[in-house]
Amino acid sequence: MTKNLIQINYREELFADRFFNTKYIAEITRHGLNDSVILISFDSYDNGTLKKKVKTYISEILNKELTRSLSEIDNILLDALKIEKTLNWEQFKDKSVFGILPPEEELDKLLSGIKKPKEPKYIQLPKKPESLHFQPKLSFFDSIIKSKKDVKIEQAYKLFEDALENWKIKSSQVDEKNQTLKEKFQQEILIYETQIEKIKRENLEKIKKWKNQKADFILMQDETNAKIDSIRELYLSLNTSSVIEYCDMVLKKSIYPESFPKDYEIEYYPDSKILIVDYSLPSIEQLPTLSEVRVIKGEIKEYHISDAQISKMFDNTIYNITLRTIHELFEADIANAIDAISFNGWVNAINEANGNHESNCILSIQVKKVEFIEINLSKVEPKACFKNLKGVGSSKLYGLTAIQPILQISRADKRFTNHYAIADSIDSSTNLASMDWKDFEHLIREVFEKEFSSNGGEVKVTRASRDGGVDAIAFDPDPIRGGKIVIQAKRYTNTVSVSAVRDLYGTVMSEGATKGILVTTADYGPDSYDFVKGKPLTIMNGANLLYLLEKHGYKARIDIKEAKENMT
Repeated sequence: MTKNLIQINYREELFADRFFNTKYIAEITRHGLNDSVILISFDSYDNGTLKKKVKTYISEILNKELTRSLSEIDNILLDALKIEKTLNWEQFKDKSVFGILPPEEELDKLLSGIKKPKEPKYIQLPKKPESLHFQPKLSFFDSIIKSKKDVKIEQAYKLFEDALENWKIKSSQVDEKNQTLKEKFQQEILIYETQIEKIKRENLEKIKKWKNQKADFILMQDETNAKIDSIRELYLSLNTSSVIEYCDMVLKKSIYPESFPKDYEIEYYPDSKILIVDYSLPSIEQLPTLSEVRVIKGEIKEYHISDAQISKMFDNTIYNITLRTIHELFEADIANAIDAISFNGWVNAINEANGNHESNCILSIQVKKVEFIEINLSKVEPKACFKNLKGVGSSKLYGLTAIQPILQISRADKRFTNHYAIADSIDSSTNLASMDWKDFEHLIREVFEKEFSSNGGEVKVTRASRDGGVDAIAFDPDPIRGGKIVIQAKRYTNTVSVSAVRDLYGTVMSEGATKGILVTTADYGPDSYDFVKGKPLTIMNGANLLYLLEKHGYKARIDIKEAKENMT
């Protein structure tokens, strides 16, 4: 760990005892380790107490990391001897559970978030006046004098009529208000039911999509796990590509310091059972040079390893990696597929004579399994062991003297075959959907060669197999978007199934390619377009192909109906 991986944040906080005082805080975070520590001082920053604490703490953790880092390099070989190298095939299988929760579980929560309107409290109608409450109160004289009686009766009747009319007016007003409340409530209910129906409908769509996603996840998982089983069976039967893939998995499990390169190439000769490994070794610049830090007069001072010590560390590290790699491969070889390993160690470093980066093989060794497994690696001196096994390399590896490997990997892909030109023979009358499938593959190779040639790339055709494998491989030298690109050509008259797209993705993974391109004269279904999202895949339909041909000066046509008729 270096100082730039340590972040320090200073802050002040008030605290109350008898008075309000300030405490000074330093929070030290170690990035990559996800931990932090709080240091506190009650002196001001000017006093420097807190900063001294910080520097002392940083020096302590740096020294711990430096000790660990140097110990890790010293024990590169010994630590590997404690680890079981035989692969547990089950650990490579995808045992994960589909992590997206089913949408049904969120339905209740969504529905509960929609409040159902409450029925309003309607206004009660006023009590209807009754005539008996308006009967005139007649006195003794009223019963004797008829005219007085009649007047009182008339007045009472008038009061009743007025009260009845007033009741009718108020009742009408109440009815109107209640009707308004009712209509508003019905409208709210309608909106509520519409929202509920929308949520349920959307949830059903989510459930459908979720089921499709889960089905695709399970299918991919099953395909991945089936491939692991297939690789295992093929490896045990000593299938060449599976032996290489198995050895690749063994070396990928091997953990080295982060600064070390993680590159290697493997080739296997089944007849002689020799495995060739071209391994990228760390350069001397990738080794740690800092040995200790101390706080002196409040400042952190660094102490570095001497050049002689670094040179010695480099040589020991290279010998240890060499012996460790051979050990890991032999120990993991449960199928007895490997009788001997030829290891070539390559270092990419600056040539001090011309200032350019160069990759040179600085050591090479070929050792038989029966001879190597008898060695007690926990007791050997690495350089002496290497020399005893007749390894080739200069006496001082740190000099980076290039040597000739004992046995080299052949850079030629045995699948490649000679290609022939076809593009100049097509014109606007050529129906690509009716073209001979082999001619079609060579046409695709030719047009992509023109596409990549502007950037110095090349395209090679593989041997014809019609098995849905690799039809061509492009090598794009672009340092950002380039690399190895797998190309498949499908001269189809029907929609290309999503399984073909999945197969392409599997091929990209197994080939260690950076991208896959699938070209067809037909088209793809929506499942295929969904599958390629977020993956290093490009699918080109007939229209895309015609555009690409026209871009490079070629005319052709695609008539699916005509092609189908010609096939009958």
